[in-house]
Amino acid sequence: MTASVREDLERDMEWPDVLECIHGLNDRDRAVFRALQRADEGLTVDDVADRLGCERSTAHRSISRLVEVDLVVRRQVNYDHGGYYYVYRPRAPEAIAREMRRLLNSWYATVGRLVQEFEDRYGQEPDGSEDRTAQPDPEA
Repeated sequence: MTASVREDLERDMEWPDVLECIHGLNDRDRAVFRALQRADEGLTVDDVADRLGCERSTAHRSISRLVEVDLVVRRQVNYDHGGYYYVYRPRAPEAIAREMRRLLNSWYATVGRLVQEFEDRYGQEPDGSEDRTAQPDPEA
């Protein structure tokens, strides 16, 4: 992940980068999400671990993060004679995109408000006049 919004805007981003940025996913989370996207049906934690060649606990942590940020849904499957297991599927791409837009719009509104607060607080000169021009650095 980059250190600033400016760096994010200046680099070539792809959709997995947006998931990382908005939802705080790491490389393993992204790999799990891609495995779930590629599957024809829901996968168990063991299925995901086998496909990615990782420990079951590692797959479970990533799946749990994906469920927590609402990118993946969990469904309980019951055995005929008692007991159950869970399968995981990604949410519909349209639902994920809609939620990312909502989060982005909320973030944009919040940042816009904070920028306005900054301008309101520091945009006035001590004599009350507004300083709209950048002053040259005398040492430059």
